[in-house]
Amino acid sequence: MKINLKQIFSIVGEKKDFSYEIPAEEFSDVKGYSFDSAVELSGKLHNRAGVVYLDYSVVFRLLLNCDRCLKEFTREYDLSFDHIVVPYVSNDDNDDYIVADGESIDLNEIALNDILLSLPTKILCRDDCRGLCAVCGCDLNEKQCDHLN
Repeated sequence: MKINLKQIFSIVGEKKDFSYEIPAEEFSDVKGYSFDSAVELSGKLHNRAGVVYLDYSVVFRLLLNCDRCLKEFTREYDLSFDHIVVPYVSNDDNDDYIVADGESIDLNEIALNDILLSLPTKILCRDDCRGLCAVCGCDLNEKQCDHLN
């Protein structure tokens, strides 16, 4: 969803609330993650003292595979993000800000980047997952094999 920020950039105190869903199919080309639900976005853009802030949260569910035991499971995420949005930057280093392209931003793209950067690199079905036996391959969460002794 593209949002035009011309009015928010120009009027101190201006605020725009938003709430919508991004269908899971829109993220089907994301490698390594399978979205099991739509991504629900809600938040606001506001100009406080001439600085435009983007504050929002996302709620979604992923279909994942445990990195230790290889079981498939779903996990729900509820994440919050905040950014400063600027109309332009004077140098090429813009990692600290979101730069509005022609006075607009694409919330779907921003949300996807934020989501992917906040997900863990090691996915576990639970914190104490014992994984698979290196010899026989049995799931050590379900049974004990003779190879551990």
